[in-house]
Amino acid sequence: MTTHTTGTRKEWLAARIELLKAEKEHTRRGDALAQQRQALPWVRIDKAYQFQTDEGSVSLVELFRGCSQLIVYHFMFGPDYTAGCPSCSSIADGFNGIAVHLANHDVAFTAVSRAPLTKLWAYKQRMGWTFPWASSTESDFNFDFDVSFTEEQQRKGLIEYNYESGGHAMDEAEAPEPVVQMADTCGTDVATYTRDRPGMSAFVLKDGVVYHTYSTYARGVDGIWGMYQWLDRAPLGRNETGIWWRRHDEYTQA
Repeated sequence: MTTHTTGTRKEWLAARIELLKAEKEHTRRGDALAQQRQALPWVRIDKAYQFQTDEGSVSLVELFRGCSQLIVYHFMFGPDYTAGCPSCSSIADGFNGIAVHLANHDVAFTAVSRAPLTKLWAYKQRMGWTFPWASSTESDFNFDFDVSFTEEQQRKGLIEYNYESGGHAMDEAEAPEPVVQMADTCGTDVATYTRDRPGMSAFVLKDGVVYHTYSTYARGVDGIWGMYQWLDRAPLGRNETGIWWRRHDEYTQA
């Protein structure tokens, strides 16, 4: 016997119409937030960054691939990882489908990680992905955009992530069990695993100059985490007490 509220179709419809009002307000608020993001001041980037890609060594400008806009997903795959972060991997499962649409709307897309290109290639093949993925192993790109940190920063407690210092679960002295689990699935210890973090950044190319326009981190990437958008509409919602998801080729191994 269910303990959830039950009712007639008429009662459900009345409640649904009330919810629709809230959903419409949420949508309007989302539209306003999008406009607020787009109104942020642009920050000129004069530093030269090089990335290793399928096409060879390229600059930040070349990542635009002829578009005027660029979106980068900061994928957690540090140089010492044996596999990409499972959370980032579940997010990346949606990239194949959207990259072609973005490219045809003047927006280039690429994932960027610190792991060497050979590791990215192997993992990309394992996952069956086709979206662009660049290695920033030879540049400061990840560090400058606050998704990678040095051992010294970590040791001295100088990590600033998601616009605050020491405010993330990955910064806790005793790592929460989910972080320990994630590190283990990447073949690393917690310290090594947490020196890389997830996020996304946006850039625009205007008159030959690249500007940084937006970055978001931590739960700021919830909106592009496809499975959660579906679960939030499922009868039991996210219904989770810990890390339940895996890389998509690992479910059959359970």
